[in-house]
Amino acid sequence: MKAIWKGSINFGLVNIPIKLYSATQSSTLDLDMLDRSDHAPIRFKRVNENSGKEVPWENIVKGYKYQDDYVILEEADFEEASPEKSKTIQIENFLELKDVDPMYFESPYYVEPEKGGMKAYSLLHQALEKTQKAGLARFVLRTSEYLCLIRSIKKGLVIQKIRFPEEIRNMDELSIEEPAINKKELDMALALIKEYTTPFDLSSFKNSYTESLLNIIKAKAAGKRPTIRKIKAETVKKSDDLMDQLMKSLSVKKKVS
Repeated sequence: MKAIWKGSINFGLVNIPIKLYSATQSSTLDLDMLDRSDHAPIRFKRVNENSGKEVPWENIVKGYKYQDDYVILEEADFEEASPEKSKTIQIENFLELKDVDPMYFESPYYVEPEKGGMKAYSLLHQALEKTQKAGLARFVLRTSEYLCLIRSIKKGLVIQKIRFPEEIRNMDELSIEEPAINKKELDMALALIKEYTTPFDLSSFKNSYTESLLNIIKAKAAGKRPTIRKIKAETVKKSDDLMDQLMKSLSVKKKVS
């Protein structure tokens, strides 16, 4: 794996030099866009809107439109916005993980200690493991500041980016009016949830769509006609009665079990 960030984690006066690595990877296929006529790859060019000419990477800068004109930002400007955070992840406080709504979670990153930081790294890992808490911090990655949680998993630390409150849309914009639910309906729904509850085990799930698509690609590459699965639609008599739907759901689960 290639490190995407180098810096340090600070808690109190303890400094831990670290590297960050992306903890996730895509499970979808990387498909290229081609010209159907000759299968030539389609390329996108960076074109100047005024001249129509392609612009080399070294001439491309970032700008923010302000009062009908652009203000150009250089790398030094991004660092000057928060120099103390550019290479430091300062833990501001600790919290219970269960207090953070999963809606705020974003990308996770593995944390690896740099030379000389192993003991302090291990200390923080064991302390978080023992208390089952996470450190709340901020850090700058590339040109943006992020909130993050530092938490322990297995044998190391993970930094989990989380969203700022202003990045979550207000649910009040939705039109939701909850009708009255009677006790019998609620009890039946609780029984259904209990019946379908299983231990959390992600290893039993896989991206079957990507696997099927790859099998089709291999078959076509070998000059074979891929077998397209036909999905047999079951005819289910719909009911508008909520209790009837709940009872039938329970009976279907019991038959499967």
